[in-house]
Amino acid sequence: MKKSVLTIAAASLLPLLLVAPAAADSHDDKPKGKSKSASKKQPNPPAAMSTIGGSLLGRAGTQVTLGKGAPVLPKGLSGRSWIVADAENGDVLAAHNAHWRLPPASTLKMLFADTLLPKLPKATTHKVSAEELEDVGPGSSLVGVKEDLSYSVHDLWLGVFLRSGNDAVHVLSAMNGGFDKTVQDMQAHAEELQALDTQVVSPDGYDAAGQVSSAYDLTLIARSGMQKKDFREYASTVSADFPGEMDGRKRETFEIQNTNRLLTGDYGIAPYKGVAGVKNGNTTHAGATFTGVAERNGKVLLVTVMNPDSGESNAVYKETAELFDWGFAASGKVTPVGELVAPRSAPVKDVGKAGPAKNEHGVGDTAGNGNGTGNGTGTGNAADQVASAGRKETSGGMGTALAIAGGALIALAAAVFVVNRRWPSPRG
Repeated sequence: MKKSVLTIAAASLLPLLLVAPAAADSHDDKPKGKSKSASKKQPNPPAAMSTIGGSLLGRAGTQVTLGKGAPVLPKGLSGRSWIVADAENGDVLAAHNAHWRLPPASTLKMLFADTLLPKLPKATTHKVSAEELEDVGPGSSLVGVKEDLSYSVHDLWLGVFLRSGNDAVHVLSAMNGGFDKTVQDMQAHAEELQALDTQVVSPDGYDAAGQVSSAYDLTLIARSGMQKKDFREYASTVSADFPGEMDGRKRETFEIQNTNRLLTGDYGIAPYKGVAGVKNGNTTHAGATFTGVAERNGKVLLVTVMNPDSGESNAVYKETAELFDWGFAASGKVTPVGELVAPRSAPVKDVGKAGPAKNEHGVGDTAGNGNGTGNGTGTGNAADQVASAGRKETSGGMGTALAIAGGALIALAAAVFVVNRRWPSPRG
């Protein structure tokens, strides 16, 4: 009798154990069914958010100012936070809860890479110790780094960008002086970029208490990263051979593929024409997150989408593609609702009393309707407008001129996208 009761109890608990979520970062390379989260009551954005980049960006809800001939935003967007920005001049074309602090998942690896890439020569080799892999979170996405084997920094970065490998992140962190130092370095770099919504706790983006970022910050970080040649090349690599076990004196290799489905096309998602990176992520608390960069007819856009809750499979990729389509069609037909600010150290022309880009008023406000969608003309105070004009003249938001030159995706090979960037010379 007791055995029967225990058997029935165990059987009733088994489904609950099977569906219990793991607080770990997935590879995000397997198709996911419809999420049950869409039926749950979703949290509201905070009433007060940062206004870095413009006062409209601190408002809850959708911010967009449509001009003549501008298309309306796609219907059914469910991301808790998203942003569409011009990568060249830094204009924010539209945004939704841009500064809402949310768990970033593996999109935080963009900040990890932007911080450490300049510090670690990619030809350097390193023999991995067991201690370097001890604290990799259970259920983490892994590329397959093994202790007592040597890897080049180049190999490890391929593991970070293509497979979102937390094992590779931990080894690179050890090479940088350790986990805690890497967290400190990343936090300092985020502050330099003025990504002030970002709080780093774990370099790999693994769910951790207090670890947050925002669509605005992730877009700033991606824009900074895409100005580095190695970052661009890793982010646009479709597949690569990764070192495996030793077979006698010969080192075996195995193929790894990028988990960015807009780049590779997979599980019902077609490759997005012109996409050149950047990074996807998915954890229990963050949901699906994605930041992408794409070019069309000489125009380069950045789009970030955080935690869509439509319940549709691949929603983060589909909504990103829709926002790219809208941004390319709307470019030149909308009044920007904000800007991507320059790093603190960027040269800024002295314009009267206007301060550098680090102040929190990037652009003049616009009149908005009741749902938070701007539909008027600039009414911000003169000081804000002058400060914005001064920044745009000298640094163009971040002073970036991005252009994607030629190339096409080749099956089982790296993407041949080349994204060149130049800083404009400071003007007198």
